[in-house]
Amino acid sequence: MSLELICLASAGLLWAAQLAHVALRANLEIGSRYFISPRDTDPPQPLSPGTARLQRAYQNHQEALLLFAVAVTTVTLAGKESLLTGALALAYLGARFLFVPAYLFGWQPWRSVFFGIGYLCSILLLVIALL
Repeated sequence: MSLELICLASAGLLWAAQLAHVALRANLEIGSRYFISPRDTDPPQPLSPGTARLQRAYQNHQEALLLFAVAVTTVTLAGKESLLTGALALAYLGARFLFVPAYLFGWQPWRSVFFGIGYLCSILLLVIALL
């Protein structure tokens, strides 16, 4: 398996871990009764600021992961894997890992820097695939 695909699989596992972490914290804060209901009403209380930040970080990763998946798939199907594309995939993955604590702890401007690095890596992978 190529490094790019390993990074994509790892990013998927990070995404799943983020969801599990948010779900666990939300259940502990609000209680499972709300989460097993049809959720026709607002939660009985808002999430704590930390859990709300983790939820937003998860949603951000969900959006970013789609672009990265398209980029890695395109590079792979085009047969354009190289040291550069592997390095870009690793940089994306590293940036996404760092994005989570940066969002949770409100590290500014690092949260935006890590987002930008991941986004740029995905765009560069797409450009390379097209060359």
